Amino acid sequence: MGRPEGIFTHGLMTASEIAAHLLQACETLSDFDAYMFGSTLHGVGADIDILIVGPPGDGLSQLKDELRAAGQCLPLHLLFLQPSEAERTDFIGREKCVPLASLATQSAGSFTERPIT
Repeated sequence: MGRPEGIFTHGLMTASEIAAHLLQACETLSDFDAYMFGSTLHGVGADIDILIVGPPGDGLSQLKDELRAAGQCLPLHLLFLQPSEAERTDFIGREKCVPLASLATQSAGSFTERPIT
């Protein structure tokens, strides 16, 4: 669990590797704000919590298809919010969400992360 077969051969994926994988595999993510949150950031937990913030519509439908394909071997738990919902609830701040783009550029261990099991 937590490792797409054939993509990472050196062990289980870290939060940074998961973020990089999703950003590379999901072209439409560039049209949305994408975050990781929860225990995944610390290498524990049974699922990978991802928040997507953006408008509804065709782009979101395309992104959902891309995420489904990219996450076939990952236990993704996806949450979708419109920008007004994210702002009103302060979900990003309350849950200490980290942008996928920032995570993808982190080196292993620099975010106190451990491989996802």
